[in-house]
Amino acid sequence: MTRPVAAAVVVLSVAAAVLVAGQSRSLFQARQETPRLVPAPDVDAPEGGAATEVAVLAGGCFWGVQGVYQHTIGVISAVSGYAGGEKRTADYDLVGTGTTGHAESVQVTFDPRQVSFGRLLQIYFSVAHDPTQLDRQGPDTGPQYRSAIFPANAEQAAIAKAYIAQLDRASVFPYPIVTRIEPDRAFYPAEKYHQDYMTRHPHDPYIMVNDLPKVADLKRLFPSRYRSDPVLVRGS
Repeated sequence: MTRPVAAAVVVLSVAAAVLVAGQSRSLFQARQETPRLVPAPDVDAPEGGAATEVAVLAGGCFWGVQGVYQHTIGVISAVSGYAGGEKRTADYDLVGTGTTGHAESVQVTFDPRQVSFGRLLQIYFSVAHDPTQLDRQGPDTGPQYRSAIFPANAEQAAIAKAYIAQLDRASVFPYPIVTRIEPDRAFYPAEKYHQDYMTRHPHDPYIMVNDLPKVADLKRLFPSRYRSDPVLVRGS
């Protein structure tokens, strides 16, 4: 992900270089796979139970994933951050080296009476990212951009595992799903300037090309799940 300090300059400069070189494929294509409504999970958590639950999902740059879930009904908060590594390396510059074990992730706090964990995964596989890209999403490459689910408990891990197997059996995607299930990993919130980035910078070229289309896909494919006003991170 282009750092916010000079996002527009960097993106436009590289795009111009691509045009000069005569390449027909943009470096900023958001996803290789066309967004699609994948089947709902056969195995899911029952409705009700606790007032709130937490899911941690990684699927490329956290700006777009956060934006999708901030527009999802039933989500109470969506916080960008890091998961998969140690607390001392949960820093944007360090994570960007691809050597910390962290993935850019989003901690989604949700009301299971309004939206189930399985439904959040359906949105994750349908519009939030392309689960067939290994250690990359669109223009962003490296293990920090991997597709990964960090289950909060054994039930979430079982639901995620069963769902991936279900989608692979149905050949929903033309390539195998490479999403990893990584239990027992802590989540660490990202720096303040990363929170609500899509909402605060809708005209950033990176956001316009890679992330706003995801929210549009959410509205198109999940109209009953879409909320027009995003739930934002307090104090960001």
